[in-house]
Amino acid sequence: MARYIAVLIVCLSCSVSGAGEGTVSVTGGKISGTIDDGVRCYKGIPFAAPPVGDLRWREPQPVVPWQGVRECSRFGPVCPQRPYPEKSIYKSPKQPQSEDCLFLNVWTDAKSPDARLPVMVWIHGGALTRGSGSNQIYNGAALAKQGVVVVTINYRLGALGYLAHSQLTAESQHRSSGNYGVLDQLAALRWVKQNIAAFGGDPGRVTIFGESAGSWSVNTLLATPLSRGLVHRAIGQSGATFNRAPLLRDDESDTKTAEQIGEEFAAELQADSIAELRAKPVEEIVEASRKFRLRTNIDGWVLPDQVAAIYKAAQHNDVPLLIGSNRDEWTAFTAPAAIPQTMADFDQFISAIYGDKLAAFKEAYGVESEDDIKAAYLGRWRDVVFSLPMRTWARNSAGGRSNAYLYYFTRVPPVKNHDYLGAYHAAEIAYVFSNLHRLSIDDTDLDRKLSKTMTAYWVNFARTGNPNGPGLPHWPAYDQQQEHYLDLGETVEARRHLLKRQLDFLESLQP
Repeated sequence: MARYIAVLIVCLSCSVSGAGEGTVSVTGGKISGTIDDGVRCYKGIPFAAPPVGDLRWREPQPVVPWQGVRECSRFGPVCPQRPYPEKSIYKSPKQPQSEDCLFLNVWTDAKSPDARLPVMVWIHGGALTRGSGSNQIYNGAALAKQGVVVVTINYRLGALGYLAHSQLTAESQHRSSGNYGVLDQLAALRWVKQNIAAFGGDPGRVTIFGESAGSWSVNTLLATPLSRGLVHRAIGQSGATFNRAPLLRDDESDTKTAEQIGEEFAAELQADSIAELRAKPVEEIVEASRKFRLRTNIDGWVLPDQVAAIYKAAQHNDVPLLIGSNRDEWTAFTAPAAIPQTMADFDQFISAIYGDKLAAFKEAYGVESEDDIKAAYLGRWRDVVFSLPMRTWARNSAGGRSNAYLYYFTRVPPVKNHDYLGAYHAAEIAYVFSNLHRLSIDDTDLDRKLSKTMTAYWVNFARTGNPNGPGLPHWPAYDQQQEHYLDLGETVEARRHLLKRQLDFLESLQP
């Protein structure tokens, strides 16, 4: 009974009303929207049933139909999550939270449903524990004015999105559990395929793009066989998932499986069954998530193998790819006081990680004096977490039928504390969306020009699978010999062999 009650819950963001701006028929019924910066916008469209009650920790279910016209003029609630710390550069205004969070938003400047414009589906970042598709930096109005239909989505986060458990596996017809956040993203993409033509979009030209955990998601979506026919191009900004993920279950494994981690999670909440866990208040679920690292797992259905193995075997969804990272990715995660100040402290830190490779590390990162420590320390984290995975992704994709394009964002936005932050993690997003005015910065002519250039590259790529176009510096496709990439900074120019000494060193240490 709880399951049926859950799917009848009324969407919090879309009230039923008379016809409003640009009435459109979608899965579930008719919706109306608003005008946002001169383009039509539809906020808080449900793409699945509310995943509450008995639907907590189940794959997304079909949208619950409604009568009349739903007025979609407000964003839907975001997935329950802990806020960023007050001093975090990623802190944003508080938004309503609810488990009933599976909503997406559409911006379109199409003059008719026959426009067949390319579609760009944004997957937000936040370490799979935070974020939403309604962050002001992701406002799609400016992008839509360039001739694309923009979609931003929510998906379940933390334990709500990635908790596996043997009892959940037993419930599933696919013998799977834990990858609910990925399944939500796939459900949103199926919604796009079925409905985006009504907004003037082309369901045969869908580009997924995301940053950080959103880029992890893009990387994963190309690896899952469930994305076939849903994705035609992909953009990854600062994130790939080539590290080993836990197996869902394996009686012979020496490491914890996803199910074992989930059973520890249930024990933390003193729940002896999934029924008891489903009855727990969502606040307790979010709080308990702090003690566990919950992420995608190898379940044999969503992911039949490790993501790295799927790419290496060329079994991924081979589509045109545009990917890259930023020069100062790690500054936003490290306080200056946490950086070693003396050579002795630095040597101790590096030796603890790389053992007798200390001298080789210092040579690769150009460490000759204490003046070089900061760049090497931050550079090492940047490369391990971001630069090397993105190069690996480019290399794994360059041998396929589709081209890959690699970038390196080096512009320092004029934000507070920019002297330390540099081209920090996520700094490029506002440039891509042409939303510099939504940052607390005094942007310059250079910033506005760079934003216009980057937006043009991203839109061209969504349109044709190639970022190049009239009036833009040429962006060569990546290949493993020349290793071309595009520097997106005070100047925009093609270069070769990004961070080669550093990345080759780190790669040589991998098993």
